[in-house]
Amino acid sequence: MSLSYSVGERVLCYHGPLIYEAKVLKAEVWDESNTKTSAVGPHFFVHYKGWKQTWDEWVSITRLLKYDETNVALQKALTNQASAAAASSSGTSKGKGASGGTSTIGTGSGRGRKDGRGTKRGREEDDTHRKPEMKLNVPEALKVQLVDDWEAVTKNNQLVPLPRNPNVLDILLEFKDHVLKMGKQANLRDPELILPTIISGLQVYFDRSLGANLLYRFERPQYAEIRKTYVTGPKVVVGQEKEMSAIYGAEHLLRMLVSLPQMVASSTMDAESVSLVKDYVNELLVFLVSERGRFFLTEYESSSLQYQNISRS
Repeated sequence: MSLSYSVGERVLCYHGPLIYEAKVLKAEVWDESNTKTSAVGPHFFVHYKGWKQTWDEWVSITRLLKYDETNVALQKALTNQASAAAASSSGTSKGKGASGGTSTIGTGSGRGRKDGRGTKRGREEDDTHRKPEMKLNVPEALKVQLVDDWEAVTKNNQLVPLPRNPNVLDILLEFKDHVLKMGKQANLRDPELILPTIISGLQVYFDRSLGANLLYRFERPQYAEIRKTYVTGPKVVVGQEKEMSAIYGAEHLLRMLVSLPQMVASSTMDAESVSLVKDYVNELLVFLVSERGRFFLTEYESSSLQYQNISRS
């Protein structure tokens, strides 16, 4: 069996919700007789650039990316998204982890390297009980979508026109119907019982995290105007306010989904619940790919010079 990555190759590797530069030190194909972790298939022993050797680990092929222009752009997009979330969190220093694709969110201040890696190591080495990890399989088409989204907003000064149709709530309800129609083919645990809770939870996560974690700085004036129009303004009738999941669409939903592993890590969810959410979210990502022509914008709208000046002030 040929391996996609060779020993000594420079690669990018997922670790939690972010991507880090790494080097392949060993490459093996595991089966039931020689597996080191109960998993089978191609596995690679990697060293993360700038990290201690104690963080070297075996990873499956699904966590690796080729070191090329597209994937480096994806790395930067995820890092900038994390930095935006960290900057808006009350317990995090402004601008922490903004360079080099090596930041973590909410690691706090104090000991360790400026980019957050040392702090992360110190925190995790002090933990006596490691929280369950949530690993998502983000399809290639959605990785490209994330990069295009990041470039449109941060490089081209463009915006997602709002309100979106379909919106986040529409998409989640379509996903619910899709899974229930699939029946046993969906290979998901008790969808009739669990799916309503998953849909409700994802909507709540979106509504609560949008303003704090999911927006680029350039989008904040637009968000303020949307809040005024649908939530806080003088023309809004009490009791008829709209949640942000009824205004925003697939572009911001995808940002939330790739940020979920970090959100879950800071929650009190147990391992079984994390596993359930992971399975349903992975299925949702596949659904987004299958319907991406309907759900995602092909063109963002250009912002006015006045808006650009406001966003920089």
